[in-house]
Amino acid sequence: MSAPALTHAPARTAAPTAAELLAFALRTAADPAVVDSLPLDPRGRTWTRLDGPGGSEAWLIGWPPGTGTGWHDHAESRGAFATARGRLTEHSLSVRLPSEGWQSLRLAPEVDRTRSLGAGTGRAFGEHHVHEVLNDSASEHAISVHAYYPPLPLIRRYGRSGPVLTLEQVERPADWQ
Repeated sequence: MSAPALTHAPARTAAPTAAELLAFALRTAADPAVVDSLPLDPRGRTWTRLDGPGGSEAWLIGWPPGTGTGWHDHAESRGAFATARGRLTEHSLSVRLPSEGWQSLRLAPEVDRTRSLGAGTGRAFGEHHVHEVLNDSASEHAISVHAYYPPLPLIRRYGRSGPVLTLEQVERPADWQ
C-alpha cells in the first residue's frame, strides 16, 4: 500500500500591515526617479497611481503651496503616507469615531493632534482614522506617497467648525480615479 500523495495549498500572501505600508511609502518617497515623474500644477493637487505592496492602493501626490485635503477618513482601510519633498502638516483626531449612523458630533478638546512631517518622514494609521493633510508653505510644493489596504472603498469628507465635526460627503473610487 502506498502512502497518500500530499498536496500543498498555494501560499497565501498576507495583507500588508500599516507598518509595511509605511515602509513602502518611505522607500518610494526616497526614490528620486519616482518623485521626479510627477507633473506639478501650481494651482491644484496632482496625483499618479502607483503599484502598492500586496494589492494595496498607492498614490504619489503633489501639493501646491497652501493646499490640503480637508477633514476625511479612509473607511475600513488602514494606511500610511510619507513626505518626499517639502513639509506636510497632519491634523488628526485621537479618538475613533463611529463609522456610521451619525451626521454631526461634538468633539472633546483633548482629541486634536498635530504632526509636522518633513521630507523623509511618514505616518501609519489604522482603520477609520480621521485627519486632514496640509501643505502650509506659502511658496514651496510638497510631494508625498500614500498607501492604503484594502484599496479605498470610499472616503468620507467632513466639515469642521470648532469642536463640531459634520459628515458632508461620501466619495466612491469612481469620484477620484
